[in-house]
Amino acid sequence: MELIPRIQGIILKPKEEWGKIKQQPSSVSDLFMKYVLILVAVPAIAQIIGRGLIGYSVPFVGWVRAGIGRALLQGIFYYVLTAASVYLLGIIINALAPSFGSKQNQEKAMNLAVFSMTPAWVAGILYIIPQLHVLVILASLYGIYVFYLGFSSSIMETPKEKVVGYFIVTIIVSIVLYAIIWTVLGAVFAVSGGLGAI
Repeated sequence: MELIPRIQGIILKPKEEWGKIKQQPSSVSDLFMKYVLILVAVPAIAQIIGRGLIGYSVPFVGWVRAGIGRALLQGIFYYVLTAASVYLLGIIINALAPSFGSKQNQEKAMNLAVFSMTPAWVAGILYIIPQLHVLVILASLYGIYVFYLGFSSSIMETPKEKVVGYFIVTIIVSIVLYAIIWTVLGAVFAVSGGLGAI
C-alpha cells in the first residue's frame, strides 16, 4: 500500500478507492504501521505546535497558550488515544457484522475504520492555527460520508437492505466511543491545571 496515492484516492475518489481497498489484502499490523501511525501524527504534531507555540485568543483573557510541555503531553495523549480508538472501532465493526447479515473479517473491518478517518487526520494539519479547528470538523463530516461509502461498497459483504442500519449503529457507537475518549482526555488535563496567559 502506497501512502500518498491511498490518501488521494480516499479523499478525492472515495467510491473508486473503496473498490480497490476491497480487492487489496492488508494485514492489521501493516495498516497501522504504514498508515495509521503516520497519519495520526499529523494532527498530533499540529496540536502541539498550535497549543504550545502559537496559542489562541480567549475573550476577556487575551492570548493564551498551553506551553510546550503541556502541549507535548496533550499531543502524545491524542496520538495514543486516537490510534487506540480507531483500533477499537475496527473491532466493534467486526463484532457487529453478524447482526447485519455481514461476514466477519477483522482486516476488512479495520480498513473501514481506518480509511474513513483519513479526511480528518489530513485536515488535522490545520490544528496549527487553532482558529481553523472548524475546518477539521468539516473534514470529519466528509469522513462520515467516506465511511458510508465504505459500507456501501460491501467491504463487509453486507446485504444492501442492511447497509444503512449497520452504518447508523456504527456511527452511534463511534460517537459514544469518541465522547468517552475526549472526556477522559479533558479530565486529565483539567486536573493538571489551566492554560497560562502569554
